[in-house]
Amino acid sequence: MLDTTTTLADVLYPPIEAHTTGMLAVSDVHTIAWEQSGNPDGIPVVVIHGGPGGGGQPSYRQYFDPEAFNIVQFDQRGCGQSTPYAELEGNNTHASVSDLESLREHLGIETWHVFGGSWGSTLSLIYAQHHPQRVRSLVLRGIFMCRKSELHWFYQDGASHLFPDAFAPYRDHIPEAEQADLIRAYYARLTSDDVETRRAAAKEWTRWEMATSRLFPDPEYLDKAEDLDFAVAFARIECHYFINAIFVEEAYILNHVDAIQHIPTVIVQGRYDVVCPPRSAWELHQAMPQSRLVMVPDAGHSMGEVSIARELVAATDALR
Repeated sequence: MLDTTTTLADVLYPPIEAHTTGMLAVSDVHTIAWEQSGNPDGIPVVVIHGGPGGGGQPSYRQYFDPEAFNIVQFDQRGCGQSTPYAELEGNNTHASVSDLESLREHLGIETWHVFGGSWGSTLSLIYAQHHPQRVRSLVLRGIFMCRKSELHWFYQDGASHLFPDAFAPYRDHIPEAEQADLIRAYYARLTSDDVETRRAAAKEWTRWEMATSRLFPDPEYLDKAEDLDFAVAFARIECHYFINAIFVEEAYILNHVDAIQHIPTVIVQGRYDVVCPPRSAWELHQAMPQSRLVMVPDAGHSMGEVSIARELVAATDALR
């Protein structure tokens, strides 16, 4: 039975502020924003946000016991407080992996737990495959491995069968002659020299994703598409990564899974996740039989859903 009485505040830790913030130059072009919260002498954990292009959030701190954890967040290239904003040059998966290592070294952290959902799960897995000796554990949510089938499902044909009303404005923003490849059509508009063209496309792209992220659509999520500064970075960077197949070979994560078999891994997956369907979580779990898969029966994609949040907090509490 769906729990309608428990609230998000009931399962998360109370809100806290960051105690340290900074900017780290990671290339001639990019500088990333970072923060630490919780216990400076606690167990290090890095939170890898979604998108790509989503940016860190104050609420992410609440998934960890602030007495036990040194909670590290950062905004990936081009989003959040990182500069330059919405910049695509030098913005790719391997750069983000390198940025994680640069930040770890900058903060003087030897090893850390890695926590990520959606695109954050993608980057968490690829980072761990490149630097397995630095990763104490993986806590992952809403598995996304960015394979062609996953992109086609959400951005072209699949999720559209479940949310036809939300899909129609996303599809119909593009002329019918270009609708056979919506990612490519959106990429052309999101990289346009015309600011209004970029903003209009970003709004529809972001609204489609926000409309499908929860089991029950949330007006606050839909409002994110109205914040055009957020939407432009979110949509531009996502589309940039997807048009380039996240700059790795097809099925990269599954092809390199042996490198991380020894890392303790918890996978929290909403049964009715439309954005990142459970098939990917199941296939990752099958490829990593030592992992623990928690299939949440009354949830979609968002970590802001109560039943997802409850399982994520249980997973981080277990790390203590």
